[in-house]
Amino acid sequence: MKQLIETIVKPLVDYPDDVKVVAEEQSQRVVYQLSVNAEDMGKVIGKQGRVAKAIRTIVYSAAGGHHGKKVYLDILD
Repeated sequence: MKQLIETIVKPLVDYPDDVKVVAEEQSQRVVYQLSVNAEDMGKVIGKQGRVAKAIRTIVYSAAGGHHGKKVYLDILD
């Protein structure tokens, strides 16, 4: 899943080397924390959050059940 998130986000940003995804597993959920360069934050979020929503939709769909755990994507600023 980390690879999928990186594959989606890296082409969108000016500083692809600064894209980092950290997975935090808990008992009932998996939280993926995405961090990008401060200058790229607007590109990842998009106007009115449309790009961020689209990224989340793809990730949630690809995750499916993910072994019975709920998957979340946090975009850190």
